Amino acid sequence: MRLTKAFQPTLKEVPAEAQIASHRLMLRAGLVRQTASGIYAWLPAGLRVLRNIEQIVREEQDAIGAQEVLMPTLQSAELWRRSGRYDAYGPEMLRIQDRHGRDLLYGPTNEEMITDIFGSSVKSYKELPKALYHIQWKFRDEVRPRFGVMRGREFLMKDAYSFDASYEGAVASYRRMMLSYLRIFQRLGVRAVPMVADTGPIGGDLSHEFLVLAPTGESGVFFDAALEEQDWLSRPVDCDDAESLATFFSTVTDHYAATDEKHDEAEWAKVPDERKREGRGIEVGHIFYFGTKYTASMGIEVSGPDGAPFHPHMGSYGVGVSRLVGAIIEASHDDAGIIWPASVAPYRAAILNLRQGDEACDAICDRIYGTDPENLLYDDRAERAGVKFNDADLMGHPWQIIVGPRGAKEGKVELKQRATGERFELSVEEALAKIGAA
Repeated sequence: MRLTKAFQPTLKEVPAEAQIASHRLMLRAGLVRQTASGIYAWLPAGLRVLRNIEQIVREEQDAIGAQEVLMPTLQSAELWRRSGRYDAYGPEMLRIQDRHGRDLLYGPTNEEMITDIFGSSVKSYKELPKALYHIQWKFRDEVRPRFGVMRGREFLMKDAYSFDASYEGAVASYRRMMLSYLRIFQRLGVRAVPMVADTGPIGGDLSHEFLVLAPTGESGVFFDAALEEQDWLSRPVDCDDAESLATFFSTVTDHYAATDEKHDEAEWAKVPDERKREGRGIEVGHIFYFGTKYTASMGIEVSGPDGAPFHPHMGSYGVGVSRLVGAIIEASHDDAGIIWPASVAPYRAAILNLRQGDEACDAICDRIYGTDPENLLYDDRAERAGVKFNDADLMGHPWQIIVGPRGAKEGKVELKQRATGERFELSVEEALAKIGAA
């Protein structure tokens, strides 16, 4: 994309309403614009980041055998009355009526709908287990929406739901999801630590929150550094083997990790001092087993091996896709702007033409841009070099390919890595190879 043609409305001034770094930077870098309290329009660069996160989530969910569906944003109130949650949910639910006076709601979550869809189709234990997910917009009418997309009213979420014939099967599904989540966050370039979460009236210990470490996190976190050292992408886990899943799960849960709400000083004291890590965390995911809560309340049964009907066991698993955009920025920025991990960046690199109209500079820039115009942002504006440098740092592209008249005469460019500030003088071919565009 040529910047002269892009819709990339950057701001020089810090917006007064933005209280945290991610909100300020998303507005200044032209990723989003607020349209109502807690509701945002996603502009082209922000949408590219959102889609990149979506795709990583989708690939890792598919890898464990989950199947994608797409459920509507509007749901019938009757589904929620069947589960008993319609009146209990509270004012966060946006309730509306259609022209015929039928009660509808803008879905804050999808347990009821997916349970009804499952129950209308699956009739035998032989069809289990099943794991279904979708990536869809949700709405929760927060009393005080704030912090931009971190706590908005409308948000994009991946929610998955598992159905199993037994508790043991549900545990295996839960462990598969935990593995998928750890791989998702590693691919996103953030450290997300799984921590035991409250299970409420359901009880048990199968509930984990995933928190991205960031100074502005809403929760204090305490964890063993051993959890940071794991490479979940290369760890061999057989998702069809209960023992392999149990070994993996032990690797995670044998190490201390807790938010300040569940922090246990006695257990924390057992962690060697050199491995203790403390900080703040932003919740970006939650996995939760809730047994037969919805299948029983909604009357969903399947036949067992002996022909007797039973209520399948369920779990739900959420990832805040739009929230992750803000969380990644909170965890990865500096005074100059965003520092995108390469896997989610809107563009692989920015090409900065420092002398627009210079024959050698234009030729090299056009040559580089022509190798991958979809994933390179070419700053071809007639602006001063300082403006281009500032905007490139603000937008956070992993690499900047800087083309000036002196180097261009020799066929050289300067390559800057945004995260480290390192600079390299390279040939065009070497620069393209280094950014992975050759």
